Amino acid sequence: MKLPLIYEDIIRILPHRYPFLLVDMVTELELGKRVVGIKNVTANEPFFQGHFPGKPIMPGVLIIEGMAQVGGVLARLTIGGVTEKEKEDPVFFVSMDKVKFRRTVVPGNQLRFEVEPLRTGSRVWKMAGKAFVDDELVAEAQLVATLG
Repeated sequence: MKLPLIYEDIIRILPHRYPFLLVDMVTELELGKRVVGIKNVTANEPFFQGHFPGKPIMPGVLIIEGMAQVGGVLARLTIGGVTEKEKEDPVFFVSMDKVKFRRTVVPGNQLRFEVEPLRTGSRVWKMAGKAFVDDELVAEAQLVATLG
């Protein structure tokens, strides 16, 4: 696939849709090795209505979910056959470890997710992810996902 991957490409890879698709673009991709994705955080995100009124902060769990979705793009494209299997082989996020939040993410920020596999397989992937705003680390985690 040609980079950058944009919305139309991403929805062929991941089953997520608005308002739960948390990846706007994939800018870097080395199959089996590394992926970088972008999420533009806007004031009209539905979660900002309640988190928190008057002081909008992106929920940490959604930062980790976006990280996991970017990792899902890497796993699905590395394994191959993505468009044919999308309906029958979704990626399920099954665990997270070593999660750390370093600072808040607010409307107007652009999240950059960097994910690298720690262990790969045909069904289970363990990945290390980091989320940045500009060059500042905002969150990190180890994630495990399974396909199908």
